[in-house]
Amino acid sequence: MARRDAADKAKTALTGGHDGRFVVKEGMFHLPAISSIAQTIQLAIAPVFLLAGIGAVLNVVAGRLARVVDRSRVLEAVHAASTGEEHERTVAELRLIDRRMRLANAAIALMVASAIVVCLLVALLFVTQLAGLAFRVAVALAFVLSMVLLIAGLVLFLLEINVALSALRVREELLEREQRGWRSLRK
Repeated sequence: MARRDAADKAKTALTGGHDGRFVVKEGMFHLPAISSIAQTIQLAIAPVFLLAGIGAVLNVVAGRLARVVDRSRVLEAVHAASTGEEHERTVAELRLIDRRMRLANAAIALMVASAIVVCLLVALLFVTQLAGLAFRVAVALAFVLSMVLLIAGLVLFLLEINVALSALRVREELLEREQRGWRSLRK
């Protein structure tokens, strides 16, 4: 009989709140309604898509970094055996590759930090909703921080691309333009 009385009291203590939450009387805690949780999930979808985009860009940057590392290993083998002008070109390219690796690593670090902040943002959305806390400013700051980190990572990625393109100039003597009667576009 005592168990049924306790269950009846628990049922009567729950009433529908005006904001879609169930409120437990006598000052206990708030349980969010299913519609509130569904709304939070809808809000969290956009950051999840952002995570997918960050992951795709990270895949591209990591692929470029892998190719740069492979090229550096080839040049390290050539470096020991080269002399004269070829040695100078090898050293110059190794310096350029070192700069590209540093830029790519920094871009990856910033983008990963952005992805971590997006994950924290999604968690913060749920904690805010479930606990009924008003962390609107924290949610907004997390989103802004994530965007700043992502922008910085993308800028470094763009710099790495520009450094790579500056190294892709083919030496004039290899083009054999004079032999074919072509004019040089670089003059």
